[in-house]
Amino acid sequence: MWQAEHVQALLSERGLEVHLLGMTTQGDQILDRSLSQVGGKGLFVKELEVALESGQADLAVHSLKDVPMDLPPGFDLGCVMEREDPRDAWVSSQYACLEDLPLGATVGTSSLRRTVLLRALRPDLKIEPLRGNLDTRLRKLDEGQYAGIVLAAAGLKRLGLHERIRHIFDISQMLPAAGQGALGIEIKSTRQDVKEVLKDLSHQTTWLAVAAERAVSRTMGGSCSMPLAAHATVSGEYLTLQAAWGDLELGGALIKAQLTQEVADLKAAEQLGIEVAQKLIAAGAKVVPHN
Repeated sequence: MWQAEHVQALLSERGLEVHLLGMTTQGDQILDRSLSQVGGKGLFVKELEVALESGQADLAVHSLKDVPMDLPPGFDLGCVMEREDPRDAWVSSQYACLEDLPLGATVGTSSLRRTVLLRALRPDLKIEPLRGNLDTRLRKLDEGQYAGIVLAAAGLKRLGLHERIRHIFDISQMLPAAGQGALGIEIKSTRQDVKEVLKDLSHQTTWLAVAAERAVSRTMGGSCSMPLAAHATVSGEYLTLQAAWGDLELGGALIKAQLTQEVADLKAAEQLGIEVAQKLIAAGAKVVPHN
């Protein structure tokens, strides 16, 4: 809702009348299992796409990391907005950082990506599932179910919960998920009028970066059941893309790949993502079927 209200405010500033259509998705409702067990990223967008298809809604605002790598026929990303902090945050009432945890401490996350990256940093830790909205996750931490939890820094910052962040992981320690920290606006492919309205909100540098990241994920299978990280940074005309893939069955062993290339448009960014994914695969990473 914060994200939707943020976009509503920006469009209202431009003289448009914007109404919010609040909806609860399956991803919000199924909280007792990890996403990889119940159907993946699409659980957060399906109901919104039905509203777009029926004409109830003109656009849908998503956290881009929750958007499937391939949208259904008839739907497009109409806009990618400027990214908030893409990094992961350490949240704990007792321990200032991961290094301070005692041996065998319990850390909460339902992200397979975070699980393999945490195991690479601290193989001794006990990683336990953590689902629910931000308030629910923080409540479970405060109840003492976990020594600490790992959350997206962007979500905490957007909701004014900066004070809960004890430490922000360096990218070199915890490589973010594809699209993490960015907002994507989905529209029907035929709605060029809406796409035109969204032009002012679009941030090309972020779009190039996330296009490369999402191409890695798409090439690898684009599934929630894969421990995959991908993060791109733009410097002038050059884009540097890093990716990491982990194998939970091998104790969290990581395979990494990185490329820097000149990138002028989305097609070139996506090609870079494909090449980085191919490097991962050549090094032993496994492709999984699409959700």
